Amino acid sequence: MSAAIKSSIVENPVENSFNWQLWSRQVIALLRLELKKTLFSRRAVLLYLLAALPLALLAIWVIAPKPFLDADTGELLANANEIFANLYAGLLLRTVVFFGSAWLFMNLFRGEIVDRSLHYYFLSPVRREVLVAGKYLSGLLAAMMIFGAMTVAAQLLFYLPLGAAARSAYFAGGPGFKHLLAYLGMTLLACLGYGAAFLLMGLLFRNPVIPALLVYGWEWLNFLLPPLLKKISVTHYLNSLAPVPVAQGPFAITAEPTPAWLATLGLFIFTVVVLALAGWRARKMEISYGSE
Repeated sequence: MSAAIKSSIVENPVENSFNWQLWSRQVIALLRLELKKTLFSRRAVLLYLLAALPLALLAIWVIAPKPFLDADTGELLANANEIFANLYAGLLLRTVVFFGSAWLFMNLFRGEIVDRSLHYYFLSPVRREVLVAGKYLSGLLAAMMIFGAMTVAAQLLFYLPLGAAARSAYFAGGPGFKHLLAYLGMTLLACLGYGAAFLLMGLLFRNPVIPALLVYGWEWLNFLLPPLLKKISVTHYLNSLAPVPVAQGPFAITAEPTPAWLATLGLFIFTVVVLALAGWRARKMEISYGSE
């Protein structure tokens, strides 16, 4: 392979006509191909390690809960929902899902460039927008599978040492099942929004790590932002969907939460807009492996 390879998409009738049936078949074919690469490549190891991190910590809690229990077990049971809400927001959502999505989606294109294999896609008779859609859906499905399973397992493990009576009261007679679905929905929507953003970063920047860290800082400092700026973040809309509100601290600037239906719709609109930008960027993109 030469030191510098530049390619552009092959001109063909598909480029100049709206052939939705063909595009959908191509997206499905790309989805199958990319999903295998995403789930079983060497880069996937980091995803599994990230997802296993909170489960490993909770496994210690399950095996030896006594050192973590306060003298007043009743107080722990009363505050269990709030404790898990903080654990989910701080560790699972803002750390594992965020960095896992960054690693997964930024490498959908950036990883192909590093491996010097992206030109095979660009030389095939597939629209760049179709390529973006197929890669994004493969990453989204993989992220939802990995981090969705992590979310469900984490909540079940958290409540396991609290006793059969507490678990029954929470899941069977209380809001446990609704909370579980809510946390799962938040995780899936986080993969949706963060995935689109990081896919675009992988297309825009040769080194997308710095932009990702800037976004991470913006998301973490969301509680300090004015109400108008809070809405320019994925975290704000995800917090609006939380079944148990998380305390933001004494220095937080409060803002009215966005209604659940509007927060969900907003994340979908954000994803569509960002993917449209990613498709536009991919269409203008040329590859020069020698500069990587």
